[in-house]
Amino acid sequence: MKESSNLLFDLVLFGGTGDLAMRKLLPALYQLYRTSPFQSGTRIIAVGRSIVSRDTFLSRVRDKLKQHLPEASWDQVSWQQFAKHLHCVTIEADKTESYRELFPLLSDEQDRPRVFYLSTHSSLYTPIASSLGALDLITPQARVVLEKPIGRDLDSARAISGQMSNYFSEDQIYRIDHYLGKETVQNLLVLRFANPLFESLWNHHYIDHIQITISESIGVEGRGEFYEETGALRDIVQNHLLQLLCILAMEPPPNIEPDRIRDEKLKVLYALQPLQADDISRNVVRGQYIAGNVGGKLCPAYTEEEGVAEQSNIETFVAMRVLIDNMRWSGVPFYLRTGKRLPNRSCEIVVHFKDVPHWIFDAPRGQLMNNQLVITLQPDESITLRLCGKRLGPGIDVRTVDLNLNPKSRGNKRSADAYERLLLDVIKGDQTLFLRQDELEQAWRWIDPILADWDRSSSPPELYASGSWGPAGSTLLLAKDGRLWHEGVNT
Repeated sequence: MKESSNLLFDLVLFGGTGDLAMRKLLPALYQLYRTSPFQSGTRIIAVGRSIVSRDTFLSRVRDKLKQHLPEASWDQVSWQQFAKHLHCVTIEADKTESYRELFPLLSDEQDRPRVFYLSTHSSLYTPIASSLGALDLITPQARVVLEKPIGRDLDSARAISGQMSNYFSEDQIYRIDHYLGKETVQNLLVLRFANPLFESLWNHHYIDHIQITISESIGVEGRGEFYEETGALRDIVQNHLLQLLCILAMEPPPNIEPDRIRDEKLKVLYALQPLQADDISRNVVRGQYIAGNVGGKLCPAYTEEEGVAEQSNIETFVAMRVLIDNMRWSGVPFYLRTGKRLPNRSCEIVVHFKDVPHWIFDAPRGQLMNNQLVITLQPDESITLRLCGKRLGPGIDVRTVDLNLNPKSRGNKRSADAYERLLLDVIKGDQTLFLRQDELEQAWRWIDPILADWDRSSSPPELYASGSWGPAGSTLLLAKDGRLWHEGVNT
């Protein structure tokens, strides 16, 4: 991460004692501080309903930083300096009068960037914005960060956007998807658009199909009530998977200005072939985990989790076959997959190139001989080009050879965490890696028919054992096309 000049800003973190704040946001801010120490007067204000005292809050933050940061990143001196910027206030998000607690901290310094980070349920976005507006806490330099999922469908997403626009302009609203902040996703843009070798092959003439998998080994982890309202389609597909698909499939923008990149992503969303009625049953698989073994640990079924209904039809797994109706991608299927309680945690994109038209070698020709570009986003970020090569020794024995394109292997320093990079972009006012309102709405517009079909259907999700790679229907989805899920995620 390129070092910047020392930063001066105010950041108000709603949900400041929650899981996301403690596990991701505050560690990212600490790392950002170590890269570029904040100027005196910078304030990070955690807002929560159950903050007892500043000392108690700081103690908890310190423990969480030590738990979630790499050991090499923890530095007691840096922590002591970083802690000077931390403040906390107790606020009831839906009670405007309680926001007066922010006045002593925010009544001055109107010209610096002021970031309101809403790490809360989207139902609280409007009450929070309304209270901030009523108390004149929204300055011309203010920005608001909205976590996903924003709404439950197109109508609710539009309602939230309309209500937020009463208090913030579109260029003040940052709809965050942390996958877009990953180093490898940004490197993919460079790989595609700075290298004729890849861009000339990036079309239906040379690519057979593309797979995108986001897998989690954990279950709902005490968030059963939230997941009962959300499910995997809203939680992962509508945002993370569709955004990764857009980055992969977009046309070259005229430049890298934020709106030009987002224009091209929006075109991909408009080009997604709609799924209606029978299309959904043929091209979408939904599943729900039952008890099983994950990493040597026996795990309960989804319906046995706290906060989950005994007869729940909420999906914890989705796999789908998606087509893009445009000149570049005509006939190329994109296979998307996500699920909980799968064998491991990973995010992997695999671009499968077409076979050579005529195979001249004695070695059997098969899927392992296809050229593949394997892009791994988690747990470790990397880009690998899988080619065919000759095995050492007599004769021509063809084997697969991996060419590592990972920048880390070339001795680069620590890569910034996705949230660290995105928080810096918010502070600087750079919207390149954030969703625009029309992107959000078009994603929901494509997803809504699937949700409506499931609501009408009497068929429950297909069950799969915890620790497996999902229901049998997921395997059949590709088998119908004579393909298999990439074996890399099975290792």
